Amino acid sequence: MDSTESTKGKESVQKRSPLDLIMNQLRRKASFTERKKPAVGRFFRPSESSDKRNVGIPEVKESEASEGKENNEPGKEIKDTDDETGSLVGWGRVKQFVQKLGKTPHSQNLSLSHCDLTATDVVELATLLPFLAQLEVMDLSWNDLVGGSLKALTIHLQHVGKLRVLKLCSCRLTDQDLTALGEALDCIPLIEVLDLSWNLGVGAGNFRHLTEHLQPQSTLKELRLVDCQLSETDITALSEALPMLSSLEELDLSNNKLSIKGMENFTSSLGSTPRLKTLKLSMCGLSKDSLSVLGQALRFIPALEHIDLSCNKEAGGGLTTLTTNLVLLPHLRCLDMHLCCLTKEDVLALVQVAPSLKDLRELDLSFNKSVGDTLPNLLQTLPLSQITKLPLNNCALSTHACNALATAMQMLKQLERLNLSWNKCVGENLRQFLEPLQPDCKLQELRLSSCNLTTEDVLHLESACQRGALSHLKQLDLSYNGSVGDGGWMSLFEKAAALKGLEELDVSLRPSAPLSVSPWLPALLKALPQLSSLTRLSLQHWALSLAEREKLEKILSKKNVIMECDRLATPTPNAAS
Repeated sequence: MDSTESTKGKESVQKRSPLDLIMNQLRRKASFTERKKPAVGRFFRPSESSDKRNVGIPEVKESEASEGKENNEPGKEIKDTDDETGSLVGWGRVKQFVQKLGKTPHSQNLSLSHCDLTATDVVELATLLPFLAQLEVMDLSWNDLVGGSLKALTIHLQHVGKLRVLKLCSCRLTDQDLTALGEALDCIPLIEVLDLSWNLGVGAGNFRHLTEHLQPQSTLKELRLVDCQLSETDITALSEALPMLSSLEELDLSNNKLSIKGMENFTSSLGSTPRLKTLKLSMCGLSKDSLSVLGQALRFIPALEHIDLSCNKEAGGGLTTLTTNLVLLPHLRCLDMHLCCLTKEDVLALVQVAPSLKDLRELDLSFNKSVGDTLPNLLQTLPLSQITKLPLNNCALSTHACNALATAMQMLKQLERLNLSWNKCVGENLRQFLEPLQPDCKLQELRLSSCNLTTEDVLHLESACQRGALSHLKQLDLSYNGSVGDGGWMSLFEKAAALKGLEELDVSLRPSAPLSVSPWLPALLKALPQLSSLTRLSLQHWALSLAEREKLEKILSKKNVIMECDRLATPTPNAAS
């Protein structure tokens, strides 16, 4: 159910008159004989369309049950009334159970993550499933005590045959739980998303207890097994199961150590998943040889759109064998290889194939120092006009690279996220990045943390705000730039009203001697009421007096803005304005 339908359901309940509510309570207590009598509620029926009354979900049927229904067959009226009353009472139990856990009941989405569920709660939830026939999403993640008691729930899954999403992250699942879940898969034939991430019990050779119950032509589209300590035995079980997962579109094996043998077994079965669009192998200990094995398998998954190979520090020097096969992926939109210790030769190999990646939208090479010298070559071959995300943080950008990127900004018309943090050459050069930006700029995220920005840089940022070039900005990170003077911050906040869509602003300092906010705080206080979308303001390591902090909190509390600020200290002299 989408948010509109949910709102309609709530409105339907709210439209009941007080008398209708009273009659509803009386009817619940009525005897069997009394329920055969015409209901008084039918004479006080609220005026609402039949469409709303017949949606067929518990939230709306709760109001329907208070209305008598005309029927010329007395026997059928009794049966229908009993069924509806039973359904209403059952939904009442569901609401009571969910609300006691601090959650909001919903007939199609049951989210009970982080609820400290006990084995007793799992048993009680199982008895409520008959009243959740419309359920499509069930999330029991981050409840440690679910592990070992899952069978009490799975034996009742036949009551939620419409279930499409099941999340059991970090539930301490055991091999018995996997067996119980596998045996119940037939009861949820529409299941599309299964997330078992952060369950160590899924690994250690136990994954076969689930996979041996998979049936051909499974409807599963997304399988997530992040940090499950999968062994070679588990990878083999997965490889043997892939032929039954022909509808699979996303597979996430991140944070699982994959040996060469494991990669060979795994990739040999990828041809059975021709619809695979997303493959995530972040932090899997991939080596140069692993990338070579993966590269040879890419021809079997031509639909692939998103590859995440990030945080594989031993992969450096192996990109050459992978990139030659990237041309076989005509739909590739996102390539993430941040923190992979890429060499200069790796980046140059990517330069050679970049012209063939015509659908590429996101390229993440951040935290790779070799990018600093090779970025100009890469920018000449990328499809810049359609790139939306370009993180270059901590890439040791040279002055030449900065100049090349500044020139390329004119062609980055669709760019939404730019991260230049931890590149010192940006300081004193921000102007050249900002000047090409036009009022139709789509930039939503700009991160310039620890860039050695100066007061003049921030003044150029203020100028870009003033001319409307940053009107779509949602996240602005200017943290760890202590060399910016008071005049820079004051000028920025005076023009901050132009950032009407801004949601997050970070101007934190390094955790060293604090500077005073006093010179520019009045400008910030004046700007805050105009920043209607702001949800988070970070002023870490700035020194505020108690009075200044109270002024800030008074304004921010009215706007429900989270403030991150940790000091009430005597400031050191600020940088020159």
